[in-house]
Parts: sequence; structure tokens; C-alpha cells
Amino acid sequence: MKKIYLDHAATTYVRPEVKKAILPFFDKNFGNPGSFHSIGLEARKALDSAREKTAKVLNCLPEEIVFTGSGTESCNLALKGIAFALEKKGRHIITQKTEHHAVLRPCEWLEKQGFEITYLGVDKFGIVDLKQLENSIRKDTILISIMYANNEIGTIQPIKEIAEIAKKHNVLFHTDACQAAGLEKIDVQKLGVDLMTINGSKIYALKGTGLLFVKKGTPLEPLIHGGSQEFGLRAGTENVAGIVGLATALELAQKERKKESARLVKLRDYLIKSLMKKIPKSVLLGHPQKRLPNNASIAFLNVEGEAILLHLDREGIFASTGSACTSHSLEPSHVVLGIGMPYEVAHGSIRFSLGKKTTKKDIDAVIKKLPKIIEKLRKLSPVELSKKEIGL
Repeated sequence: MKKIYLDHAATTYVRPEVKKAILPFFDKNFGNPGSFHSIGLEARKALDSAREKTAKVLNCLPEEIVFTGSGTESCNLALKGIAFALEKKGRHIITQKTEHHAVLRPCEWLEKQGFEITYLGVDKFGIVDLKQLENSIRKDTILISIMYANNEIGTIQPIKEIAEIAKKHNVLFHTDACQAAGLEKIDVQKLGVDLMTINGSKIYALKGTGLLFVKKGTPLEPLIHGGSQEFGLRAGTENVAGIVGLATALELAQKERKKESARLVKLRDYLIKSLMKKIPKSVLLGHPQKRLPNNASIAFLNVEGEAILLHLDREGIFASTGSACTSHSLEPSHVVLGIGMPYEVAHGSIRFSLGKKTTKKDIDAVIKKLPKIIEKLRKLSPVELSKKEIGL
């Protein structure tokens, strides 16, 4: 049975070019970049090269790149780092209800430390209201954090416009670009962001790698104290292999972005159109156009998402009910509920996220097998609601 992996939003495999780039740093160029001998200096050279390569992709200065251990760590560094650096100026932060938990959980923690968080609502497509955002800014607002693209429903936010509002009011702006980095523009100058998070495991690099872009002059308190690595913002011996891999993957992703995005959009739209046509009582989640090229998020009424996943797994098809970080929770998706969908929709949501190896044959297999699975599960379901009955 062929395995069809459609969960690239959760994580990706390590692409061959990245694997080739990192191999020397496991047993040949294994030195500590902080060591002042030839082996250490070789590692330092590789680290500096990766930083310069990354800076070129993001269109920023090398010293504005802070390498971290994950997208989650980068988000924590951005939120907590800004909060404690600017707490004398203000203790108010703005975000949205449909953020990834890598932003929501730090915000909840900061609330316990005396900070005030405004959680903005979104429209039925998952897009934040710019007027509401601007009206929420106060004299003591120090940071706005809105994700570039949603990890569950794929909706892309108007990042450039949000950055302009933040700048107008002299408020710093952070965006979680973990899902967008491989398929959308990440030129920080054109976007106008002050901080941006990227995760290596979403762009065919190693798990446990990430970065935070920090615009020069942005005050930031470190989370991890110790040595002076990463400009004093992230202590600990650098993961040279992981950093080299991340830089390589990011460079390749942006080089291939236009061609790959166009290919994925065709497959994504074909999948969405076919499933919506073949399966009655199905609901597309997220914006129909302003969405990630690889994201097809659909809810099927009167069935449980977990049951759908189990049946797909038996057929060799791997997808998700939402964020991998909450996949073991039986609670309905906060994102689906956040866009105004009822619990009945949230419980039956499935996310298909396509990748570099996804083919039309893979999509055809899903289109062939999923309608039969839904039909079977609905026959066993004690619930039989129509869209009209739940207000859709």
C-alpha cells in the first residue's frame, strides 16, 4: 500500500539537499563555534555563512537573525522578550483568538505576570478586522502579534497592512510565519515587521530548529541566560548542523516558491472542489482564495474527525484534525470555533496539507476513498444534522 502523506503543516521530511548540507557537521566539522582553534573556527565560518544566507533570503542584516530551537521558542522569545524589555513603557499586548498555541500560551502566562492581553476576534474566514485592531491600540500597548497564515485553516492575514498600523502608533509587530515561510513572501522590509518567527520543521529542515528575526534596535530580554551566543539573546552552544540545514532549506524554499505554490494551488483546488461536490454536508474552512497554497481544510457534518483519520490511516492516507500540537486533545479546534463555526462543525474538521512529493494520483486516491469513509461513518452516527439546522 502506498503511503500518502498529507500532513505537511504538522511537519515535513528532511529534503536531500538539506541532508547533504548538514552531514559534515556530525563527525567532521563538529567543533564548537565559540572555540578559538581551527576546528572551532570552521564551525564558526559555517554558522556565519548560514546567518548571511538566511539574512539574504529575509532581506535583513545578519545580526538581525537569532537562531533558536523551534518556532515555539521563537514566539516565546518575541512575546516574553518584548514584554519584559518594555514593561516600564506599557503592559498591553494585542493578538487574535485563532493564533497557534505557541503564541496563546505565552500570552496566558504573561497575563499571570500582570500583563493585559487583548484577544481579537476574526471574521468567518479567519481574517482579523483592521479597524478593530487599530481601535484596540492604547497608550500602553507595546506589541501586536498576528500570525502570517493560520496553521489549521490556511487563511493568510494582511500582514503588511497590520505592520503599517503598528508603525503608525509606534507599536512593535511580531508575526508567526512558521506555516508561510516555505510558500509565501518573507521579505521583512516589504512586510514591515519588527519580529518574525520561522520553524525549520515546516520547510523540510530538521525538527528542533527555528529562528527569530529581530529588527535592529528592537529591545528584547533573553529567555535563556548563560553565554553570549546569538548576540546575547539565546545562550547555549549553537546547533551548527541544524542551523546550516535551516538556512539551506529556507533558501531553496524561497527560490522554488512561485513554481511550487502554483503547482500546489492546482492540486489543492482540485481536492477541495472534488470533495465538496462528492460529499454532501461538507464545509470549507478558511478563506476560499486568501489561503496557503497547500492547505485544504474541510469539515464534514455528523462524523468525528478522529474517526475519519483512523479510517484514512488504514488506507495509507495521513492527514490531521487540526494542529499537531493539540492532536491528542478531544476538545474541538479553537480556530474553527473562533471563526464562528458551531461545535458540530469543529468536531468533524479535517486538514489536508500538501507537500513537495504530493501528486495528482495522491489526490485522486483521497477523492476516491474519503467519500466512502464518510458515508460509512454517517450510517453509524446517531447524529443527523443539516447545514440549515446549525445555521450554515
